[in-house]
Parts: sequence; C-alpha cells; structure tokens
Amino acid sequence: MATLAAEETAVPTTVDPSEEIAASTAGHYPVSLVIEDQPCLVVGGGPVAASKVRGLRIAGARVTVVAPSVVPVIERLAVQEPAVVVHRRTYRSGETAGYRLVITATGVADIDAAVARDATSRGIWVNSADDPANCSFILPSVHRDGRVTVAVSTGGASPALASWIRRRLARCCGQDMGALAELLGQARKRVQASGRPTNSVDWQGLLDGCLPGLVNVGRLEEARRLVELLVP
Repeated sequence: MATLAAEETAVPTTVDPSEEIAASTAGHYPVSLVIEDQPCLVVGGGPVAASKVRGLRIAGARVTVVAPSVVPVIERLAVQEPAVVVHRRTYRSGETAGYRLVITATGVADIDAAVARDATSRGIWVNSADDPANCSFILPSVHRDGRVTVAVSTGGASPALASWIRRRLARCCGQDMGALAELLGQARKRVQASGRPTNSVDWQGLLDGCLPGLVNVGRLEEARRLVELLVP
C-alpha cells in the first residue's frame, strides 16, 4: 500500500476531544500520499485526465493512461517522460489490478462507475472525477512551492470554492515558501543531530518574526544567517 505522510499538528487545549471526534466523523481524513515510483492508472484522455496525470507525475508516480484518444498534453508527456505510458483503447474490466492508485475521468458515467467498482473490489484507492459517490478519496485544490504544499478541500461540495480559498492562501503566504521550508528543515536537522528535542525551539516565534519577510523579498542569505543564529 502507498505510504501515508502527515504533518504534526497541535490540538487546541480548549477543544473537547469528544466534540472534535463527533464533528469530524462525517468529514474526510487529510493525508499526503507517498507515491513516488508507484504504478498509478488514469482512465480517460481529456483535459481533466491530463490534469490528473500531471499531478501524479509531480508526485513522482509511474502513470499508465488508458483511453481511445488523448489530448496533446498527454501525448507530449508520453513522449517526454518514460514514466508515462499511453494505451489507446477502451478500458478492460479488471484492469485496475496491480495499481496503487486509480483515477477515472472519462466523463462517461457508466465507464467511470465500472472502473471505480473494479478498483474498490480490489481494495485499491480510486477517484472518479466529479462523482463523489464512486470515490474512496477526493482530490483537493493544490498550491505548490518547493516542498510546501497547500491543499484545500470542501469535501467535494464546491471545487470552485476550494480553488478560491487556495488562491488566497497562496497570496497570503507570499513567495518562496519552499525556500523557507528548506531553511527550517536544515535547522531542524541540526537540532536533531545535536540530540536536542525539536520542540525545544520556538519555531512559531521564529516564523512570527522577520524571517518570512526576508525570504519573501529574496534576502535568502540574511534569512539563513538569522536561522543559524537563532537555531545553532
């Protein structure tokens, strides 16, 4: 199975744990899947399928596309990247076997439902575009900057709202958050190498100071020196 990676989060002490669990039971459990070099299947060859192929490739997956015809974007990816293979034909029953992750985006309800049933019967995670009833996972609206990923989901209720929130969060965070993550990651490794617990550092205080502003305007060397000074 694909590995799941999750960020550490702090639960506010004012939240009643029983209330938190009750409130979350009808929602979704957010994770980041580690699918680098894992085989994934995309059924469909249109613009929606193309966006799914791009997303999987950004995550390092090996992608097989099954569709009678594909848009030029998928054609180019198949030529440029050995990890993208296209089979120009219709989907065959049972074809989901052997894949870690399946996405179906043909736009034909009967085909997408059949793909979803095949995957589900084999215990394979499947997403059927614009069809939450046939999904075992949903795809959020994503902003990426280096190692920083901001994902927003409305649980399938409104992809437009998710995109709207994601764009505003991206503007709020500013530029070069990926560079900031690298600086803090290096500092965290120094702390770990010294034998100190990572929670001994006031990371939030560091981020509430001038560090993000320095990174945002491109003064990366100053930012690096500041982090090395405060987190030796």
